[in-house]
Amino acid sequence: MKESHLIHLADDKEELGKVEISPEVIEVIAGLAASEVEGVATMRGNFASGVAERLGRKNNHGKGVKVDLKENDINVDVFVIISYGVSIPDVCKKIQENIFQTLKNMTAIELKEVNIHVVGVQLEQKSEADHGKKDKED
Repeated sequence: MKESHLIHLADDKEELGKVEISPEVIEVIAGLAASEVEGVATMRGNFASGVAERLGRKNNHGKGVKVDLKENDINVDVFVIISYGVSIPDVCKKIQENIFQTLKNMTAIELKEVNIHVVGVQLEQKSEADHGKKDKED
């Protein structure tokens, strides 16, 4: 049986009980926060998330995010594909800031670091409607 690593939130008022957050929750929050940043085309998942998508599991919001728990430190690695034409350093900084802030607001967890791995660049894809308009204009 796989050992579960939970993140315990420290609170001065422990008389109500304890609060634990699964690393998968951190992955989902970080993935959504990264996806919100303009210039992020998509997140890159691993083999398992690719298989899950093919089997019909579409809402894998933690795709492209890895949480590393080391003693009292929490590190997040994010694997993104960036839209062509944007400033990669600017987009990466915004991703880091958004993940740090969103996790702090939602969970009171302060990360040690957020590492961004740009694994691709995606060209803007024209929609079917755009192709139809162009054909009619010709």
